[in-house]
Amino acid sequence: MPAAVTFAEDTVSMTFKDLRLTRRAVLAGLAGSLTMLGARRGFALERAASGHPFSRQTVIDEAKRTAAAPFRLPPKVPHGLRKLNYDSYRQIRFRKDKAVWGETPALFSTELFAPGFLYETGIDMFVVENGQSHAIAIQADSFETPTPEIAALLAEVGQFAGFRLHYPINREDYRDEFVVFQGASYFRAVSKGQNYGLSARGLAIDVAESTGEEFPVFRRFWIERPSSRAKSIVVHAVLDSPRVAGAYRFGIYPGTPTTVDVQATLFARAPLAHVGLGTLTSMFMHSSIDGPEQPDYRSAVHDSLGLSIHTGHGERVWRPLSNPVALQISAFVDRSPKGFGLIQRSRRFEDFQDLEAVYEKRPSAWVAPRGDWGDGHIQLVEIPSASETNDNIVTYWRPKQPIEPGQPYYFSYRLTWPDKTPQVNGIAPVVRSAYGRRFDGAHHQLSIDYANPGISDAEALTLDASLSAGRIIEKLIQPNPATRGHRVFLTFDPGDASLIEFRLQPQREGTPAGETWLYRWIRR
Repeated sequence: MPAAVTFAEDTVSMTFKDLRLTRRAVLAGLAGSLTMLGARRGFALERAASGHPFSRQTVIDEAKRTAAAPFRLPPKVPHGLRKLNYDSYRQIRFRKDKAVWGETPALFSTELFAPGFLYETGIDMFVVENGQSHAIAIQADSFETPTPEIAALLAEVGQFAGFRLHYPINREDYRDEFVVFQGASYFRAVSKGQNYGLSARGLAIDVAESTGEEFPVFRRFWIERPSSRAKSIVVHAVLDSPRVAGAYRFGIYPGTPTTVDVQATLFARAPLAHVGLGTLTSMFMHSSIDGPEQPDYRSAVHDSLGLSIHTGHGERVWRPLSNPVALQISAFVDRSPKGFGLIQRSRRFEDFQDLEAVYEKRPSAWVAPRGDWGDGHIQLVEIPSASETNDNIVTYWRPKQPIEPGQPYYFSYRLTWPDKTPQVNGIAPVVRSAYGRRFDGAHHQLSIDYANPGISDAEALTLDASLSAGRIIEKLIQPNPATRGHRVFLTFDPGDASLIEFRLQPQREGTPAGETWLYRWIRR
């Protein structure tokens, strides 16, 4: 496994040629588009006659008890539900007139997903009203089903596969679906005017390890009833996995952008040396810098264009994503980062030319840590993929110190779903990266477009550029009227190198004028 320390950011990059990772199939059943829903007529799900006292501490205590006991696999739903194929499962629909709080003046409502198909185990769902939690039960008429037998099986199981939240995010007279929790610890959200794209995860464990990845699961949820005027909603969850249990609180604020405040308390059953906080999962097939393996009429296919990092000491970093020929792992060493995320900066139809996927409306996701996350690194995993239905990009914060049993581990962060990365005044963002040959065809060339950095004169800028192998033949910067910024050309000779790490930063009088651009070039 060759490794190379590549630049002053202390970035460690590794290319794993023999390791293959099968990505999870659980997201295949997630809802794929926004559903516009009007006012609901009734809260028809049955609840327990008497509730139980509930608070945030209730969830923490349950997670602690869970971690103190041996891990047990949750029971599978009946075979009649597990054997359903994709088409049959898609015909199971939660009845619109059964939406939780649908008949109330509240702006929020909740709809549930049925177990079955890929979702072989169920989760427990509760609502919290007046400090009391009440279990939500499935009735025979809770779902529209292809056959009465499936409805009876669902009522027998009494559990769900997940849920979605609705709120009038785009129009005042419609409750739009804007958050989904379904499958392991995955969840995703949209802001106003967006379509679903990348996902977040409650926790990642052993991503891309040769021993296999461990997928924690949210086993139980509590949703607090919002008041009629509330513009936010709170969801609690217990997470469970062979080596850890956890208590999560999600403060969810729909809008522009939608925001989720995440607070978590973990209780380890065993030491966790490779754990991912603030995990994001996305899809990247090709773009202008990493062309398609097969001819494609679309100029780009991706949910996210690049990884953006705001380091603990204030540097802004942009790393274009790639669809590699072999699994790649990159580690960006830092201390208490200010933020990181997977960003979709391409926002025009012309950037993709896809009438159905509408990639230009996919959200970005930005993780802003709360408190001191200490030493560690942001890990980026890029997985070879031949299908845009697979999420092949994963990124997260990996603490340097393992999480040990015997004491709780706290972390929190704010997760937003904006169109673009939050910017810093005077630091120009990268809006396009491309690879090709110089006009004479003799040399490799990289082109990087920066948006307006507030500097009108290209001659006022200098380029701090380096590479881990080969040599730079020419570096050039010129005005780019289309971006009201600048275009950088970096011409290079790779020599015999099969892998080169690039680092580039435009500067003015020795201070950064644009994002630090990083790229891994691989000979194909």
